Amino acid sequence: MNAPRKPVILIVDDERNTREGLARALRRAYHVLLAESGARALQLLQENAVDIMLSDVRMPGMDGLALMQRALARTPQPVCILLTAYGSVETAVEAMKRGAYDFLTKPVHLDRLDILIRRALREREVESENRLLHEQLDAKFGLDQIIGQSAAMQEVFETIRQVAPTRATVLVQGESGTGKELVAHAIHRLSPRARGPFIPVHCAALSQNLLESELFGHEKGSFTGATERRPGRFELADGGTLFLDEVGEIDPSVQVKILRVLEEQVFERVGGQESLQVDVRLVAATNKDLKQMVAEGRFREDLYYRLYVVVIHLPPLRDRVSDIPLLAQHFIRSLAAQNNKDVEGLTPEAMDVLTSYGWPGNVRELRNVLERMVVLSRGNKLSVRDIPAAIRDHTPRRPAHLPGTSELSLQEAEKQMIIRALRASDGNRTKAAAQLGISRRTLHRKLNEYGLREEDAAAHE
Repeated sequence: MNAPRKPVILIVDDERNTREGLARALRRAYHVLLAESGARALQLLQENAVDIMLSDVRMPGMDGLALMQRALARTPQPVCILLTAYGSVETAVEAMKRGAYDFLTKPVHLDRLDILIRRALREREVESENRLLHEQLDAKFGLDQIIGQSAAMQEVFETIRQVAPTRATVLVQGESGTGKELVAHAIHRLSPRARGPFIPVHCAALSQNLLESELFGHEKGSFTGATERRPGRFELADGGTLFLDEVGEIDPSVQVKILRVLEEQVFERVGGQESLQVDVRLVAATNKDLKQMVAEGRFREDLYYRLYVVVIHLPPLRDRVSDIPLLAQHFIRSLAAQNNKDVEGLTPEAMDVLTSYGWPGNVRELRNVLERMVVLSRGNKLSVRDIPAAIRDHTPRRPAHLPGTSELSLQEAEKQMIIRALRASDGNRTKAAAQLGISRRTLHRKLNEYGLREEDAAAHE
């Protein structure tokens, strides 16, 4: 049986005596790497999965603060503890602002360093295991970056899985911000065309003259400003998927050319005579009522029926409130990592506010609001005061907790995963923890956190 991996500690200091003294104290419990400069430290970080970096602040060349910023930009991030013989409140504050775990003055008290390292490693383990649990939740309640546990979203996922392997044209209907392009991406990635290009066109952003050229390309001299031949999006999407967003904005004169491509897989560039053949799958999206537009003569009936082969209806966020906790946790985790912020989640009161709001801008609005909250956050939990006033003071459209709902919150979903793992392992905590990919200690902590008793989970020691 393999011995457990020793945590890796990188000691960076230009003073040899300091490096070797710390190494002697730490080698028994840890795998220790030594670097005499920032440049050497970066090389070792590249070559090794470093858990903790102990670095002097004042070094020739790259100082400790600059090294720390480079180290924290890596994946996985090491825990950074800075050391200096010139301790000051200002330096310590600056170090913590930039992401240091802690700041120690020389000479280092080894007992205090040992406590600090153990605490940092324990917190790192908990964070890693929590992240794994949440990734498992995302996998259970999501599909290719689309998150949702509600019945409506599970139906969407099932339709995507069924239609993706086929050649069928797909129409995605939903309000602005519901994630129509994500659905198109998922269909492409789960299809046999996944190795081919995925080409999006946002039809509402272009004038009709420009849109025709954008879709079909043009020959040199075909119009003023056409100084050279240019391929269109249909050509670029050959062998892959073309996504037409807001297809209801397309002029009928351009619609007829799209219809021909769907029927014959053939078109000509603007100003050209040569017929070009392509192999393209079309996924279209709209926030309009195309059937009503057909009745009003603003959308071609023949194209409507060509697009209306498989229709996926994306519900607005206000109709899938139970997905908000999952979405919020997913966004907070990714936004915190992108912005180097130590934000773990929302307080229950803040979550109540978010689930009570109507979200007219849907998932896009939720993500934008959470990004603002994460960037401006001052603690590791987002509270009600972090929520923009326009949302915080808005009259709730619905209660935060829908009575009688059978759908699970993020915490309840995690709890159910743990219970299922325990039952699958006949209540053996060691086996259940292994199945979940977490330590037995973390499982024990989660059982306490959720108030699970032995009889609730059918667990035994």
